[in-house]
Amino acid sequence: MTAPACAQTRVGEAAVVKNEVLRVAGPSTTQIKVGDGVLRDETVRTGIDSATRLVMADSTNLSLGPNATLKLDRTVFDDEHHYREVAIRMTSGAFRFVTGQSDKAAYKITTPLATIGVRGTTLDILSQRGQTIVNLRDGAASVCTVSFECIQLTRPGDTAIITSSGAGGRSTIKKTNSPPWTFAATCGAAAGLCSTTQYADASPAIVDDGSDPTGMLCGR
Repeated sequence: MTAPACAQTRVGEAAVVKNEVLRVAGPSTTQIKVGDGVLRDETVRTGIDSATRLVMADSTNLSLGPNATLKLDRTVFDDEHHYREVAIRMTSGAFRFVTGQSDKAAYKITTPLATIGVRGTTLDILSQRGQTIVNLRDGAASVCTVSFECIQLTRPGDTAIITSSGAGGRSTIKKTNSPPWTFAATCGAAAGLCSTTQYADASPAIVDDGSDPTGMLCGR
């Protein structure tokens, strides 16, 4: 006998929602509310004067400022609170990323201009047309251009700035410890936006009928 399959896998949930926070599926959109599940392979988008904080199943916290778009490209579980792989595509907007309980090598973050390998705890990321800024607040990270030119962020304040020339898709990367931007300015956009919580604290009680006792089938 096999347990019934889940049509979509829940990989986290919304802990903070201010104004327009949408689940995007093709041409249709649905408003996300606090406590709503975040699903594998879905896109989340915030509107003007809007913000959200998502808590993933491994207690990773993802904060999005106004006019931000994020896609959970790939999530592979080791167990119900650890990922073997998690890929997050930050298309546009301002983000704060705080790692959870998974091995740091499991995380892969991309923007249109950069690939970010996480070796630490907290990153602020701004993805704009023609530029990506990655600011290290705690831990360490490796930031690479699409042409595999990489720099290492090892001290709080270290910042990678990747700029596209627009000519032939070429881009340049430089490192500074005087960041031109951090997510701190966005923290006031919504109460609790820059807090962090554990997934167990954020999650509502789940009633299990015995068909999926570990919660793994449905990504819980």
